[in-house]
Amino acid sequence: MMLPVALLLLAVPQSPLDSRGFDHFYNLEYDAAIADFRKAIAEDPNDPYRWNDLAEGYLFQQMFKSGALESEWVTGQDAFLRRPRMDASPEEQKQFDGAIAKAIALADAALSKNPQNTRALYAKGVALGLKANYDFLVRRMWIGALREATAARRLHTEVTDIDPSFVDAMLIQGVHDYVVGSLPFFYRMLGFVAGFRGDRERGIQELQKVAAHGTRNRQDAEILLAAIYRRDRNPNAAIPLVDRLIAQFPRNYLFRFELVQMYSDAGDGKKALAEVDEIERLKRTGAPGYAGLQQEKIDFARGTVQFWYRDYDDALQNMLRVSAAAATLDLNTGVTAWLRVGQIYDLKGDRAAAKKAYQAAIRYAPLAAQARDAKRYLSSPYKR
Repeated sequence: MMLPVALLLLAVPQSPLDSRGFDHFYNLEYDAAIADFRKAIAEDPNDPYRWNDLAEGYLFQQMFKSGALESEWVTGQDAFLRRPRMDASPEEQKQFDGAIAKAIALADAALSKNPQNTRALYAKGVALGLKANYDFLVRRMWIGALREATAARRLHTEVTDIDPSFVDAMLIQGVHDYVVGSLPFFYRMLGFVAGFRGDRERGIQELQKVAAHGTRNRQDAEILLAAIYRRDRNPNAAIPLVDRLIAQFPRNYLFRFELVQMYSDAGDGKKALAEVDEIERLKRTGAPGYAGLQQEKIDFARGTVQFWYRDYDDALQNMLRVSAAAATLDLNTGVTAWLRVGQIYDLKGDRAAAKKAYQAAIRYAPLAAQARDAKRYLSSPYKR
């Protein structure tokens, strides 16, 4: 569950972890989390934090359904831009927009009485951060989302200017610094015009501070750092963070899948496959959170490791099982499986079969980055 979000525009701070809703949230149980957030609002409808919690539940529920919480979304060099759109119904968008509007209205009402109310500044920054993520992922309003992200960062910088001990407010600052510093030149210039050049290293240092000293956002900072370390090709720094997250949120199977990929990236294929075996054992024994996990997701993880470690025969069998069930899987998994099938056939010298697989990938998700890769390999065979 490489949060957060996804590292797309900025992270979104959470309410205290003694909330039952956030125990469900971090364990991928979004329906239960949303139900608890609604109960919390019923108890105190004038708290903007609670409306932000509800909006975040809606956002991450949508991201989870679309497969957007895996850190594959943040490992590419242009991963902040090459993102398939997440589909959301008009009713789902209305629910999200209503919660955000309520949070902002309540924060503005508090700020009208005291412009230096750090709690209200913080809440409004969170709301704008959530809206930035939603506008980018769902509405594909990239420029507007960047402006909202920058506005959120300004608010949280104001919080730490007023109260330097409010370490949790540095989460948005850190991710904003890292993301703007990672964008192509044109987009960095937009950030500069808005007042921020961005700085990848400073962003990492700010997130490290939150992970070490934060209260509300320590877990989010660890999740984000793990995703950043993997994106920056430093999996050995990410592995201990993910180990701690697995211990704290044992029903979240995405953390274990991340560990598989991080061991693979670190050059330890045996440990990566051992983690896949552990995921399969947890599913087989009906461990909480794992009973409903699709077998094809496990096959995909195993096949991915086998592919990178050149066990092409076994990788092909796993990816063929996954691609056969693509209609039941999230978009990212399904299209990547078809792409891998084509690549393996190319590596095995079966050009005709490779082309059929690439064509299947394009039909399955024509707007995905993997489909663009497949089009390229139709013209020129894939080579390692």
